[in-house]
Amino acid sequence: MRIPGRTAVRASAAFLASVCLISQALLAYDAPLESRSVREAYFLGQRNDEKLAKFLESYRKHLPLPEKGPYISEIELLTPYAQVVDVSRQRTTGYSAQQAEEDYKKRGDTIQLRVRIELTPTYGEVESSPPTKDSGAKRGVALRPEDFWKDFQFRLSQGGETIEPLNIYGEPIFNLSRGGSGGLAGAQVWVEYDARDVGSSEAVAEVVTPDGVKIAAKFDLAKLR
Repeated sequence: MRIPGRTAVRASAAFLASVCLISQALLAYDAPLESRSVREAYFLGQRNDEKLAKFLESYRKHLPLPEKGPYISEIELLTPYAQVVDVSRQRTTGYSAQQAEEDYKKRGDTIQLRVRIELTPTYGEVESSPPTKDSGAKRGVALRPEDFWKDFQFRLSQGGETIEPLNIYGEPIFNLSRGGSGGLAGAQVWVEYDARDVGSSEAVAEVVTPDGVKIAAKFDLAKLR
């Protein structure tokens, strides 16, 4: 026996399902990138204007200075599209859209977490070292190593599940105001993730300092391109 209206119900359900799929696609960040998207991102990076600055700020969180300890001043999460923009921004001379596309293909579809760590008066360039057998009970002092960032932990999670990184690397930041020689001022750290492991939903980036202090920043990847 045929139930009246069943066909209409099925059609309505199919329509709603298609709307949901379209909505999810519209809210998903771009990956993989089409050639047109790469070119668009390239030209946005070349602008060096307010539009570019506003775009990049949506991928970046500025954090308050702590009372003590190292300063996690910025946490940034870049999608594949935003990475093309950022690379183009840094290479404004002799850099073409064709090179941007080649660089994107070499880089692949990754989500890049960048953390900026700054030294402070309570976590400075000079650190105390534990006493040795020869020094008795006295504590020594030593310059903080350039790879001090390895004492920190960096995590990215979604829905309470930690995402495994592909790669992590860092570089020191120097204070160039000291007659050009520069002392250690901090570090920039990059953590790369496979874009296939990161969904278009809220992601939490977390940094844990050597003293166990946790600093977190949230990014809604459904609102980022």
